[in-house]
Amino acid sequence: MSILKFLGLDEKASPAARSLAETDAIREIAGELQRLDREKARYIAKFAYVLSRVASVDLQITEEETRVMERILIHTGGLEEDEARLVVRMTKERNLKFGGTDNFLVTREFRRIATHEQKVALLDCLFAVSAAEGHISVVEDNEISQIAKELGLEHRTYIAVRSKHRDRLGVFQNLPRGIAPRASGK
Repeated sequence: MSILKFLGLDEKASPAARSLAETDAIREIAGELQRLDREKARYIAKFAYVLSRVASVDLQITEEETRVMERILIHTGGLEEDEARLVVRMTKERNLKFGGTDNFLVTREFRRIATHEQKVALLDCLFAVSAAEGHISVVEDNEISQIAKELGLEHRTYIAVRSKHRDRLGVFQNLPRGIAPRASGK
């Protein structure tokens, strides 16, 4: 058995090995969502953790980003308001403390359990969180690109979702008059 398979990083790994690879953060967050079935709670915990990953890429998570993450979890995840606040608080704390070690593992596990449509929806939500303050920084855009790769999404899918948010991309803001961004379909 390879070390990757043992750690649960091989997509064909046994459920027991994947369970070993699941981070403490995900187990802790999912454990707080007691009214949900176990699989849905774990899905939402991973989804929320990846949201906080992009929010914390600049080593701080603003109130605006926090509110957007809470709204996303209420509308997309079906959480109650108090549950959404709790999950966001927990993911923020864990990500700011342990993000570097957990980011790849959580995103890889989300990749394994999510459908293509769920991955694209997460990508769109990542841009929404990044745009919470009115613009998406180059650092945030780069992190979202990295997450898209880790999710196994094609570059053209990333570009298609990104193009919906191009008016908020920092790289396109403050351009000299007469220079407008072009949409890219490839």
